[in-house]
Amino acid sequence: MVSTVGAVYVVGVTVLFFFWVYGIYAFARDLRGRYLPAVRAYFEQRQDDAEAARAEEEREEREQQLY
Repeated sequence: MVSTVGAVYVVGVTVLFFFWVYGIYAFARDLRGRYLPAVRAYFEQRQDDAEAARAEEEREEREQQLY
């Protein structure tokens, strides 16, 4: 027969396991829903800024060639 202490231990470990699994799930959900879009937007903004800088340099170069 299972002792009271053993049953409490098994129930406690099971409850902690479910909270642990939910924590991993919540972390993955946050990564996918919050942080990955932010990282993508950051890199897209950097790429747009680089393209704008290149276009500005080309415009200034063409302007210098005219004079």
